[in-house]
Amino acid sequence: MDGISLEAMAKINLGLDVLRRREDGYHEVKMVMQTVGICDRLEFNRRHGSEIRIRTDKAQIPCDEGNLVYKAIRMVRETYHIPDGMEVCLEKNIPIAAGMAGGSTDAAAAIHAMDRLFGLGLSLEEKQKIGVRIGADVPYCLLGGTALCEGIGEVLTPLPAAPQAFLVVAKPEVDVSTKLVYENLHIDRLTQHPDIDGMVDSIRGGDLAGIAGRLGNVLETVTAKRYPVIAQIKAFLIEQGALGALMSGSGPTVFGIFKEKEKAREAYEAVVGRGFTRQVYLTAFAGKANAG
Repeated sequence: MDGISLEAMAKINLGLDVLRRREDGYHEVKMVMQTVGICDRLEFNRRHGSEIRIRTDKAQIPCDEGNLVYKAIRMVRETYHIPDGMEVCLEKNIPIAAGMAGGSTDAAAAIHAMDRLFGLGLSLEEKQKIGVRIGADVPYCLLGGTALCEGIGEVLTPLPAAPQAFLVVAKPEVDVSTKLVYENLHIDRLTQHPDIDGMVDSIRGGDLAGIAGRLGNVLETVTAKRYPVIAQIKAFLIEQGALGALMSGSGPTVFGIFKEKEKAREAYEAVVGRGFTRQVYLTAFAGKANAG
């Protein structure tokens, strides 16, 4: 096999709590992650020689070591002594700097691709050991679906598939630095924490109303304070009939959960018409990541 094409799925956080800052600078978290039907498309082809070449349809995406796909390929090559290079064509559909793990899911796709193209026969655990060295979200992106994530995000407990739901996803016209958000999070001042255990119980019980009623993200205390449009979009989605709305990850992306597709479509059109942002998506919960 000389080439392979994969879809890299975006994620949202149904719940995100930060428990403490560790001595190594990482934050210990407890969160529920969910794959959604927005995806990047990547084509991987083996090359003679050692060069890693990345092409993309978005000018603002780096094509060198600043790209997590590049880092993932280089790390797999070094770990398993692979002499061949790689050419990657990336079609970027997931919003950039949006709290949806766009870079991490592309890196996960690269690890899956290297495993397939070079016949490495890696287990999911072996892939995740590589992934966590690239970024805290990569181990989850290698798994996909619905999962409880603990530690720095690498301790994963797969959960049953969440009940069917439709989503309106809107990414405001601002870019957010995850590092900056965490640096400005004052854990000792948090007065409310999301009910992650209750969220897990609702997922296991197939209770969509329970899921929507327990949405929570402590990082909103930083990002939403800086960017009022986040709260405005959340409130607007609720007005349009969303069961619940939340900022994903470090933001600024906001999503609303709907039980009925037609209601979600009407809300999507309303958000577009309101002009909050040009980046608005109508999607749904999705299943496991594409391992090729």
